[in-house]
Amino acid sequence: MTQPQPHPPYRAVILCGGSGSRLWPLSRELLPKQFIRLTDDRSLLQNTLRRLDSAGAQARPMLVCNEAHRYIAAEQALEMDIQDVEIVLEPFARNTAPAIAAATLRAMRDGEDPIMLIMPSDHVLEDGPVLAEAFAQAYQAAREGALVTFGITPTAPLSGYGYIQAAEPGDLAPARRVRRFVEKPSPEVAQRFIEDGGYFWNSGMFAFQASVFLTEMERLAPKILAQVRAAVAAGQGESALFQLDSAAFEACPSDSMDYAIMERTDSAVVIPLAASWSDVGAWDAVWGIAQKTAEGNSTTGDVMVEDSRNCLIHSTSRLVASVGLDDIVVIETADAVLVAHKTRSQDVKRLVEVFKTQHRAEMNHHREVQRPWGSYDSVGHGPRYQVKRITVKPGARLSSQMHHHRAEHWVVVSGTARIYNGDKQYLLTENQSTYIPLGEVHSLENPGKIPLEIIEVQSGAYLGEDDIVRFQDMYGRV
Repeated sequence: MTQPQPHPPYRAVILCGGSGSRLWPLSRELLPKQFIRLTDDRSLLQNTLRRLDSAGAQARPMLVCNEAHRYIAAEQALEMDIQDVEIVLEPFARNTAPAIAAATLRAMRDGEDPIMLIMPSDHVLEDGPVLAEAFAQAYQAAREGALVTFGITPTAPLSGYGYIQAAEPGDLAPARRVRRFVEKPSPEVAQRFIEDGGYFWNSGMFAFQASVFLTEMERLAPKILAQVRAAVAAGQGESALFQLDSAAFEACPSDSMDYAIMERTDSAVVIPLAASWSDVGAWDAVWGIAQKTAEGNSTTGDVMVEDSRNCLIHSTSRLVASVGLDDIVVIETADAVLVAHKTRSQDVKRLVEVFKTQHRAEMNHHREVQRPWGSYDSVGHGPRYQVKRITVKPGARLSSQMHHHRAEHWVVVSGTARIYNGDKQYLLTENQSTYIPLGEVHSLENPGKIPLEIIEVQSGAYLGEDDIVRFQDMYGRV
């Protein structure tokens, strides 16, 4: 096998789907775990984007995400000073095989046949020379026709991960042929895997030549490929933002890359990767990778700990104090608090399923809700009134809209607001206010260089977010 190139020209694809329900209440449907700052001052997606330097990715990254997350994905890339990204929007969640197929077809649209690197957006992976070398080795194996996955050298018999059994090194060394995949074995079986050797944690990362992958899809998952081809052919958008066709993609079978292709192909190989890795799938995993005190406690925010051990305590908006706790998870946000035994972290998903049946808003979003133009925080409410703090980014503008059931008072706290109120247009600055009558068409813009903050007091018979009739919107929501 030829020596690996130091900077292989990958086309990188980052999969931004998934709801991260086991990490509730920090992770919500409208702000899932890949977009939250879980381990440091960058989101998991942003740390994944940083990893592209190790991959030597020369073309702009492609992000595959849900329609609801398009703006936050683009904004987080901009925060990393990545100006040129391609975003492919999935109208429905259909697991990783259709998502990867769509990304591959988009990457080949100009007649190119790139080596693809597929990375989840919601994992923690140690960057550095070991990772760069593994990416370079995978590139060479992919050039020789292999479908590559990356196997993490296991450090403990964890039963929450999938395992890959590798054959002895052979013609593609250091890549090794895959013998089989094992999905989440029992702790006893996982311990035997560790003792036997030759088993790796399944990282969910892949590398392959685009045409080779599509040929295998045509052979092993033709129904998926046919529907994805139709969804791409009938999709709409420019090169920077592409929306898959809703009807065609909805009819696509839902399946993972492992089940649809990797477990059935004869071309699967695994690149061993001896690096620190976690899928941070639940709160016990977050505790496992976090910095801890001598007593085993990991704390974030305004937290006081007394006589407590091996706890994960996260405060977002207020003081959280603990006394006499062992192996407990406490996660506080402005509108919800989770208290769980660390060994029951996986069961948080069951709570979220109950929230769905009860149509609870806490499942979908935080009290502070992100919008393309900024955010709003519902700071108080009562019968026939609601108070919000609205933050508008510089240069951003809310849609031109009206409400059937509520009137609004706006008070500028900081910055400058340009108000569109019926046929009137005027500027407001700090400590100035205005009134928007019920039924009046209105809009709000930040023409300044700093964030605009206003306090909005709504009053009326119905105050739901669905009482909005949009007429014009710079974000395409009309």
